[in-house]
Amino acid sequence: MNIDLPLILTVIVGLSGAIWLVDALFFASQRSERLSGLQRQHPHWSKHGSVDEKLFTEAAIREASEPLAVEYAKSFFPVLAFVLVLRSFLYEPFQIPSSSMVPTLQVGDYILVNKFNYGLRLPVTRTKVWSMGSPDRGDVMVFYPPHANKQYYIKRVIGIPGDRIQYRNKRLSVNGVDVPREWLAEIPGTRRIQVGLEEPRSERSHLFQVDQMRPARDFSVVVRPGHYFMMGDNRDNSSDSRVWGQVPERDIVGEAVAIWMHWESLFSIPSFDRAGGLH
Repeated sequence: MNIDLPLILTVIVGLSGAIWLVDALFFASQRSERLSGLQRQHPHWSKHGSVDEKLFTEAAIREASEPLAVEYAKSFFPVLAFVLVLRSFLYEPFQIPSSSMVPTLQVGDYILVNKFNYGLRLPVTRTKVWSMGSPDRGDVMVFYPPHANKQYYIKRVIGIPGDRIQYRNKRLSVNGVDVPREWLAEIPGTRRIQVGLEEPRSERSHLFQVDQMRPARDFSVVVRPGHYFMMGDNRDNSSDSRVWGQVPERDIVGEAVAIWMHWESLFSIPSFDRAGGLH
């Protein structure tokens, strides 16, 4: 079951803020008046150890203290509001759950997703409120896929609107031009998995790998307006736009910009050896 964290966080922030606001507008002044009245009834309330101090304290707790719900709302609202703004408009952490982006990203990598590079969007509704940049070929992007529209996926942008994408014999071309690539190595002991370096745009290359024992899944497609064609760097072990189609612009989450930690499981030791920027 996928937990809709943005919705839950937005509801909690809205509810706690509403409780705090209603209390401030309608009830806080009444408690303040009751407290002033108690101070007048017990003129020596501030004298330590006096009878007035004891009686005043007991009465203040009983008649003028904040309800528990208001206390919690005032404590949680600033923190949760900060978290909501941070993860909705600035940066959000994301854990890599599968091997579809190997060798660029490994299972257990923790990455930072930039939420403003492609424009600011409201949480839950995904409505863009401020246009900035847009995805480019070669970007590693987090998004909601068409077939699982409440779950984050991460792939590489292969085609932008209007591009003609072709894949033949494990060779990628965009608008009739082969994407430059260079084979680097074969994974030891596999006799079939090759790692290469691909350059989808000038001076920005990335690693990818193919399994020569698997069919190429050749295709040719034109990217529709307002959509993006996504593929995993692990070309023969990735469920991506070749399977479930193109990603509409409204379902973009953000750009993956850095690895900050690797932690494969609860029983392993977190590592920062892989920390660094992404291409």
